[in-house]
Amino acid sequence: MDMLITFILIVLLLAALGSGLWIGLALLGVAIFAMDMFTSRPAGDSMALTVWGSTSSWTLTALPLFLWMGEILFRSKLSEDLFKGLAPWLERLPGRLLHVNIIGCTIFAAVSGSSAATCATVGKIALPELKKRGYPEDITLGTLAGAGTLGLLIPPSIIMIVYGVAANVSIAKLFVAGVLPGLMLGTLFMGYVMVWSWMHPGAIPAAATTMSFKEKLVASRHLIPVVSLIGLVLGSIYLGIATATEAAAFGVAGSLILARVEGTLNWETFRSGILGATRIYCMIGLILGGAAFLTLAMGFIGLPRHLAEFVGTLNLSPFMLILALTGLFILLGCFLDGISMVVLTMAVLLPTVQKAGIDLIWFGVFIIVVVEMAQITPPVGFNLFVLQGLTKKEISHIARTALPLFLLMLMSVLILYFFPQIVLALPNQMK
Repeated sequence: MDMLITFILIVLLLAALGSGLWIGLALLGVAIFAMDMFTSRPAGDSMALTVWGSTSSWTLTALPLFLWMGEILFRSKLSEDLFKGLAPWLERLPGRLLHVNIIGCTIFAAVSGSSAATCATVGKIALPELKKRGYPEDITLGTLAGAGTLGLLIPPSIIMIVYGVAANVSIAKLFVAGVLPGLMLGTLFMGYVMVWSWMHPGAIPAAATTMSFKEKLVASRHLIPVVSLIGLVLGSIYLGIATATEAAAFGVAGSLILARVEGTLNWETFRSGILGATRIYCMIGLILGGAAFLTLAMGFIGLPRHLAEFVGTLNLSPFMLILALTGLFILLGCFLDGISMVVLTMAVLLPTVQKAGIDLIWFGVFIIVVVEMAQITPPVGFNLFVLQGLTKKEISHIARTALPLFLLMLMSVLILYFFPQIVLALPNQMK
């Protein structure tokens, strides 16, 4: 009977999503159907209380603030400054300016919290510059698509906040836990660029100019604003000075000051930044509310408990469970965006994960890494959509260029499993 109900709800949800209905409304509709058909509890009051409770959480306040910070910086000269500050230091590395994609995305990820914003912002400046200098387009697109996903892992991360609320774990510890894995992934991506450049020695243009050490230091002044903002946001969290929400407020204030100093802050950019953040948060809030109500409905029916019991009877080892979940999330990533994947699955998976003895902070970082893969898997890969808009290339072509970086992310899951302290070392030092 449970399997039949599960099948009916999955088919109904896929039909609603396939019809083009908003994800949040599709989740609410399926939840109302489940409550009315399979429980005796009235759906109306339950929906009102659950949706309000899930979207009015104080912890969730950090989300619109980080979204607003990202929107402000998206409209500033930050990406151009990143290129000016980084380029002189990369001329001697194998792959040369291709590393700007990766390092630029890593740095911008630490102030945006969004994969799509990171990819779009760095892409707008890096793609024309690299094309003008004769760099191969495929490797440029692939590294940008892969490195753009670091916006999800390197804090502040929007999906980390969503997971923290869903799993009831410390968002500040999640943020700190993402730092070393994010740097590890960035290093793996840079290693791939070096290997690729060694295998294709004639593909990378020669260095245009050679700058002295003093000239490089002078050019590095362009990095001071963004590095200062990163230090303000992450430093306040790591030192225990501020919560994630308070750090988000610091970030907004810092980004407004930065935009004002750069001369990009005016009424139009201020207004468009607020509207952009509001639209995105309303979309996320509706998805969270719908997912929370669907979770409640499934709880009344008993599906999560029965599913957890079923998985428990399989007696999967923690390693096999992680492999199975990796495959599940790669499959889901072909059809759902990252936030929907997290909110739809956490209620069902968390009891099983806890029973397997897996740390929820570590599991949060694992979830972010596999959701990152979804950003570059067609047909629903947000970074692929961003790059298609920038280059007008086919989604399938961009996905092929990003495949090596997808495989590196898959390898990073194994590294994190066998060396969990990469994730847990920094959170364990927090107060």
